[in-house]
Amino acid sequence: MNFFDQSTALITGASSGLGAEFARQLAPAAGTLILVARRCDRLEALKQELERPGLTIHCRCTDLSDERSVEELISWLTASGLQVNFLVNNAGLGDHGRFESSDWERVRQMLDVNIGALTRLTHSLLPMLKQQPHASILNVSSIAGFMPIPKLAVYAATKAYVTSFSEALRAELRGSGVRVTVLCPGPVSTEFGQVAERLSNPEPMPAPDAFKVPAQKVVSDALWAVERDRARAVPGWFVAFVMCLTALAPMFVLRFAMNKQAR
Repeated sequence: MNFFDQSTALITGASSGLGAEFARQLAPAAGTLILVARRCDRLEALKQELERPGLTIHCRCTDLSDERSVEELISWLTASGLQVNFLVNNAGLGDHGRFESSDWERVRQMLDVNIGALTRLTHSLLPMLKQQPHASILNVSSIAGFMPIPKLAVYAATKAYVTSFSEALRAELRGSGVRVTVLCPGPVSTEFGQVAERLSNPEPMPAPDAFKVPAQKVVSDALWAVERDRARAVPGWFVAFVMCLTALAPMFVLRFAMNKQAR
């Protein structure tokens, strides 16, 4: 964790799941944590859990699906004088079910959080990051971004954007001192799956046990990848192996699998 000693890290979606775990694993080394999420009570509880001498924690209650709230967060960062050198774009929303029966407001929020807020925060913080002796961006994507997935059509498409954006940004920033890593985990035991389900027609998301990786392992692998300037992290050897096979599979084979899943 020497790479993160006295770092100033901004973590979105920090109130639970991977975001909270990023905060826990960074807390022993970081100098400042900026925790961003909608649920203020959970942020404050996490702050109390992590507080220690030498660590400053800021909690910012922000709805990342609301453009005005995102701009207020950016304005606060500018006025605060804080010099962020590690941006963790972790916040994400999902929706499981057929697109035609989806609720548009929920779809809009997913697009705004998974794509809009991530891109806007990255764009606004880049000048600050480039001024630091060393800086990193970690974008949390998903293995869902590696191929189209029926009943997760929009979610998978947003994660494909995150992966592609991260790879392109990494190339643009090569030599600038800013590292970019994209994290592509498989299913993780967090609240995400429950939140992604539709109350009107609950249908458990398929998640084979062989694909599941504990949140602690996902985060530790991600931080290891950032420290070593890796372009991509896919936690779990079995998940990484299957994703390599998927990348090599012809599209007609993937279409056959998608059609079978959709039925």
